[in-house]
Amino acid sequence: MHGLLSQGQNNMNIKIIGAFAALVLLAACSSSDDKTSSTGEGASASRSGATPGSQEDLVASAGDRVFFALDSSSLDDAARSTLTAQSGWLAKNPQVSVRVEGNADERGTQEYNLGLGQRRAKAARDMLVAKGVSSSRITAISNGKEKPVALGSDEQAWAQNRNAMTIVQ
Repeated sequence: MHGLLSQGQNNMNIKIIGAFAALVLLAACSSSDDKTSSTGEGASASRSGATPGSQEDLVASAGDRVFFALDSSSLDDAARSTLTAQSGWLAKNPQVSVRVEGNADERGTQEYNLGLGQRRAKAARDMLVAKGVSSSRITAISNGKEKPVALGSDEQAWAQNRNAMTIVQ
C-alpha cells in the first residue's frame, strides 16, 4: 500500500510540475516587447501610445522637422528622407492638415530671417506636395528667428534653430 501511495504522489507531482512549466511558457510568450521591431521600423501609434493623427504620432512615426545649412533653404538627403516619411504619414492620415513653419537662427536681420524662414517652409512644403500630399492640406509660414528651439549663441544652438517644423493642425 505504501508503494501505491508513493507512486500516486509522484504522478501528482509530475502533473503539478508540468502545469507550472506550461504556465511559465505561456507567460514568456505573452510578455514580448512589441514597441518596435528589431529594426526600429513599424512602430505604430497604438504601440507608441500616441493618438493616431496627432503631433506625437507624427514625431514618433516620421519626425517633425528638417534642418538646413547656414543661409540655405536647400534640402539635403536627411531632410528629403524625413519629408518622404512625413508624406507617407500624411497619406495614412488623410484627415490631417499641417502647418510648415520655417525658422532661422538668431544671426541676421529680422527681415532677412523672415525671408529665409519662408524659403525653408516653402522648400519643405513643395517636397511634400511633390510626394503626393494635396497642397490644400499644407500651409507654410515663417517665424524668422522668433521661435528658437534651442537657446544659446553657439553653432550647436544655431544648427538646431535652422529648421522647418511640421505642425499638425
